[in-house]
Amino acid sequence: MRWKSSRRSGNIDDRRGSPALRAGGIGGGLGLVALVVVTLLGGNPLELLQLVGGAQESAPARPAQPDGAAPTDEMGAYLSAILAMTEDVWSEIFAESGGEYQEPILVLFAGSVQSACGFNTSATGPFYCPPDQNLYLDTSFFDELARLGGAGDFAQAYVVGHEVGHHVQTLTGTSAWLRSLQEQSGSRAESNQLQVLMELQADCYAGVWANRANRQQEVLEPGDVEEGLAAAAAIGDDRLQREAGRAVSPESFTHGSSGERQRWLDAGLSTGDPAACDTFGETGLTRSE
Repeated sequence: MRWKSSRRSGNIDDRRGSPALRAGGIGGGLGLVALVVVTLLGGNPLELLQLVGGAQESAPARPAQPDGAAPTDEMGAYLSAILAMTEDVWSEIFAESGGEYQEPILVLFAGSVQSACGFNTSATGPFYCPPDQNLYLDTSFFDELARLGGAGDFAQAYVVGHEVGHHVQTLTGTSAWLRSLQEQSGSRAESNQLQVLMELQADCYAGVWANRANRQQEVLEPGDVEEGLAAAAAIGDDRLQREAGRAVSPESFTHGSSGERQRWLDAGLSTGDPAACDTFGETGLTRSE
């Protein structure tokens, strides 16, 4: 990606250097294992966040605002540039419909972190916390992603774009609508299916962002789209289940198969239109205002 001449976001809270946040918890080395286990059990990663948080209530809280210190390493600078691109794109999209985009904060951490979702570890992978509307990322996840076949800078940008997609869902009310449907659902499998639709829409929103960012700044280079699609395939539920040596169990999916994740990321990439991301409409679900 062409990013070095792009502006940097001021909405970065870099906590990677805090010794207190590195100590305790499950530990970053178990990240993929825990993430795969949650997926295989058909769970929502947020449930793991809340479980870990409940066990660590005494952990010191940090304000949900950036501390003003910009990252000084190349990875931090890269993520700051990517976040700025998401801000520019989604501000433009919201303005087109007369709205105003509220920018989230990207919290970078190493090992463990305090959030409004509790005291969390890198075992959950990158996540979005609705109560504080922040994104949380331990960049060691990118090593696991590369090991699974999702290497490259645009693969990393796709991860950020996906989490920003969840923020967009919160701002538009889609998240609250989905949670109400899940509460009304009669089974874990049905709740999981609804979660898949939400995750696939976030994939599509990541594609919308990349399309629009490329229109604004020509940031995509040859091979970037392929990197993103490879990353989407690498973290499909079916791929992760096979990686864990288990039979593929669609009823336990919470994020979608590799093919589904690629399809919806590509839908956003191809159109740059959020309206193309109606994963719910395909199943007959219609959100009533």
